[in-house]
Amino acid sequence: MSGETDDPFAASKIAVTGRLFILKDDLTEDFIRSSGPGGQNVNKVSTAVQLRFDLAGNETLPEDVKTRAARLAGSRLTLGGEIVLQAGRFRTRERNREDALERLLDLLRKATEKPKPRKATKPTLGSKKRRLDAKKQRGQIKKMRGRSSGYDG
Repeated sequence: MSGETDDPFAASKIAVTGRLFILKDDLTEDFIRSSGPGGQNVNKVSTAVQLRFDLAGNETLPEDVKTRAARLAGSRLTLGGEIVLQAGRFRTRERNREDALERLLDLLRKATEKPKPRKATKPTLGSKKRRLDAKKQRGQIKKMRGRSSGYDG
């Protein structure tokens, strides 16, 4: 035995992409009771994990990645700048830890992708004509809704 474990939390650095990483110190985990599978064991054992990543205090990720990560996290981002993920799909703590970490890393990987800038285009002549024709047709339909001439009411 070499003493090395397959535990992703064992290393002080956790790779996000080839060049980017996060520190283990930026992660906090709490074990809570799970609502998932486990039968009566669910009421006794805290197997679900609540993983917290200190996005605001992180110093290894660039600011643009942190901004995009905050937007992607949405309601999972706390006012204190932490991303909170809960994982309780599995019956064991280890599987739930791995699941939560993998979901966090997926979110951070998506945040590293720069959005493609939108190129402004002008509408084609055909699309302008179709739009105006549709407006004229709609106007004709509404014009036909007027009062009929045989009613004196």
